[in-house]
Amino acid sequence: MLNLLLKEIRHNPLLWLLVFVPVVFAAETLAPDAHTLLFVLSVLAIVPLAGLLSHATESVAAKTGDSVGGLLNATLGNLTELVIALAALRAGQYTLVKASIAGAIVTNALFMLGASLLLGGLKHRVQEFNRVGARFQASLLFLATIALLVPSAIARADFVPGAVTQSLSLGLAVLLVVTYGLGMLFSLKTHREFFASEEGGEAGEKPWPLGMALVTLAGVTVLVALVSEVFVESVQKAAEAFGMSPAFVGFIVVALVGGAAEMASAFSAARKNRLDLSVGIALGSASQIALFVAPVLVLLSYVLGPAPMSLEFWPGAVSMMLIATVTAAFVSNGGRSAWFVGVLMLMVYLVFAMTLYLLPPQVS
Repeated sequence: MLNLLLKEIRHNPLLWLLVFVPVVFAAETLAPDAHTLLFVLSVLAIVPLAGLLSHATESVAAKTGDSVGGLLNATLGNLTELVIALAALRAGQYTLVKASIAGAIVTNALFMLGASLLLGGLKHRVQEFNRVGARFQASLLFLATIALLVPSAIARADFVPGAVTQSLSLGLAVLLVVTYGLGMLFSLKTHREFFASEEGGEAGEKPWPLGMALVTLAGVTVLVALVSEVFVESVQKAAEAFGMSPAFVGFIVVALVGGAAEMASAFSAARKNRLDLSVGIALGSASQIALFVAPVLVLLSYVLGPAPMSLEFWPGAVSMMLIATVTAAFVSNGGRSAWFVGVLMLMVYLVFAMTLYLLPPQVS
């Protein structure tokens, strides 16, 4: 098994960057105050780990089917974002936590899905995917976005005390987690036949044995979590050096780095004409962030944070999440795609990124 893994590393230049994994840990020990250096090294370390996670997840998906494979990839990929958010939660950096939640939803729904459609469309003229599964994930995402919008809306009313917003956020967190669990029961158990993949896909590389893929998934996930800790500790000071606001860091930088593993899998699957897996990863990850990760962070803030965290976001974040959700729903409604659809989604994402960079919102 080890020989097969070493062979994969030798033949894939991207995986040569794995050398940065021990380097980032050594640098953290020797120069803990070199925040900009640690930030760059942690990003370089996460990229090859994402590649390994991608290959291992595709191997598992080959055995389990694209629906379960997409769910597995989204879950493991979101583990990185959850670790990053937990570190910020413990430090009381709620602006970074909320920006990373909103950014992860928008990045997965627009950037990851759009880039997958673009990369797949450049190789295959027209691609098809199971629109029932895509619409299901888009519906879950829309529900979660509405739930995130309500606390932000009522908080703007002068007669509503902050305690009401906090209590509402706690109740909504429980409802969203229950909805996520019921959604998994529906898609993976009671109505799983609706979510079968469309025929298609290339033979591509031979998948790894299941045992090797699972061991690799477990080991790489742990390494990604450890490197993410270094990333969180260095990102704020590095952001100041690069002239980036906390909102931009959370919304764009943390979301892109945290979702690197999922993006590698989604892009690779799209190029192999397995668009069901790409759509499942992108929309599944976005809905999982909104329905599971965000509520769990609210619940954990009562234990880990200096104060309870609410689901109140600044107006710009709510607007961007809602627009991203509606855009993803429109795109996934047809079940077919070409490269220009991906371009349009990426343009919407770039509009958001440019706005946040040039006009960072005033967040409390």
